[in-house]
Amino acid sequence: MQATLKRIHSLLKRTATRALARARGPERHKGAQELKYWRACKSKEGTLSHSHYSHFYTTHFGLDGDFFKGKKILDIGCGPRGSLEWAYMAEERVGLDPLVDSYRELGIDEHKMRYVCSPAERIPFEDGHFDVVCSFNSLDHVNDLEQTIGEIKRIVAPGGLFLLLTDVNHDPTPCEPISFSWDIVKKFTPPMELVEEKHYEKSPGGMYKSIRVGAPYDHGNQSRRYGILSAMFRKR
Repeated sequence: MQATLKRIHSLLKRTATRALARARGPERHKGAQELKYWRACKSKEGTLSHSHYSHFYTTHFGLDGDFFKGKKILDIGCGPRGSLEWAYMAEERVGLDPLVDSYRELGIDEHKMRYVCSPAERIPFEDGHFDVVCSFNSLDHVNDLEQTIGEIKRIVAPGGLFLLLTDVNHDPTPCEPISFSWDIVKKFTPPMELVEEKHYEKSPGGMYKSIRVGAPYDHGNQSRRYGILSAMFRKR
């Protein structure tokens, strides 16, 4: 009897292990693809640049450097470029990314911002910790959209801002498995209040270049195509 129970226990353990491995398979593949992308960027550029970020954190949203003075900032899905290197005036500047440990080979230890290795679904900070939370080209990269949105709502301080730049209406890819449309903004309210919303056509060269081009999205054109959503929220 005891031997039978041990065999059953062993079988259940192996089954659970295999199921977990299958569940983590797509996640590992996504991480490998993202790291491959960043390694290619590093090989091409030598040093990964970050000079373009300050415009999108400040001018694009009608903010300036003084606004961030003494504030705590979190960039979700930050990547390895040093997205918050410009924010020297902030009290705290944190980049959150599940690939942080792998990014060390790309030079992130040279940056002055702090990197935290964690997925967006489990942000290791207390409620209301950050004055400004940002997700630039990362919300569609997560594994669980609802859980990520819940975490964003949780960690923004009352009166704080959430800044969002994201692709919409795209087909899922290994690196961007989540797809949503313009109505994604409704998932943040309440407790967030939508302060500003802009829609752009996507042009060659990626998200940041498309926003610079600034072509308004033509909602009269019913063809299904990529768009870019820019939104600023304030937590009530």
